Amino acid sequence: MNHEWHHDGYTVSTDPQRLDLQTIHGFLSKAYWSIGIPMEIVRRSIENSIPFGMYHGDRLIGFGRVITDRATFGYIGDVFVLEEHRGHGLSKWLVECMLAHPELQGFRRWILLTRDAQGLYKRFGFTTPPNPERYMELWKPDIYQRR
Repeated sequence: MNHEWHHDGYTVSTDPQRLDLQTIHGFLSKAYWSIGIPMEIVRRSIENSIPFGMYHGDRLIGFGRVITDRATFGYIGDVFVLEEHRGHGLSKWLVECMLAHPELQGFRRWILLTRDAQGLYKRFGFTTPPNPERYMELWKPDIYQRR
């Protein structure tokens, strides 16, 4: 089921049919966390998560997605607002919508990774892990450049 939120002429929607994949890919392929990501990977990542498109009118101006089992866990990823729309609290509102989604309530754990947006996420209660020694990862930062 798709959901929508409205605020000051902007809309956040989980309808994947509304998404502008060219805009999303254009941003993500240059973002520090996904440089060079192929369009097919962007498409698959959206198909296998809950996408949140942010629109001004019909134009996509922001995006984020939640990877989840819809029961216990949510990973927030690929959050962005296009530069010309920044400075209006839209990224904060986008995260509010993600956390308010009715199918994503009662989770035991929400996680995310960010290099530069800790201030945004701290206002929602995100903190650094209390036991970082428990977290492990298999990280391949140049995976898209090796294709």
